[in-house]
Amino acid sequence: MAYVLLATDADWIADEVAAAIAGPEHTVGRIRAGEHVSTAVKELEPDVVILDLQIGNMGGFAACMAIRHEEGANRIPITAVLMLLDREADVFLARRADADGWITKPVDALKLRRAVATLLAGRSWEDGVVPDEAAPEPAADADADESDAEAS
Repeated sequence: MAYVLLATDADWIADEVAAAIAGPEHTVGRIRAGEHVSTAVKELEPDVVILDLQIGNMGGFAACMAIRHEEGANRIPITAVLMLLDREADVFLARRADADGWITKPVDALKLRRAVATLLAGRSWEDGVVPDEAAPEPAADADADESDAEAS
């Protein structure tokens, strides 16, 4: 089971992310302040960190940079980071912060599941770009696709 750490102070984002990915394959934890992200990564060792671009006093850009800094100093394990961007123009920030992937809000549940699966597989995810190798689908989606095909 993969542990996903979400950093957001917006309850609606936390609800959307949990609804999209929490289940038998993923456990979702949450912190509400960007300044606590590096400490949480060190203590909890998540498989993926999802950072909202706007997180109170330290946003996703700064939190991602802090993660990369701590990784470079070997104080925390290397961790996949997915950023939730407010607009397409924020892709510049995600690239500059060295995020492994990003999605532009509003959060699309299927896209989020695929992005997390892609990052867990060790590849990067860019919103709007199809990865070279398709990410593995969560088992629940595969079952739903089969029943939809049988119903047709």
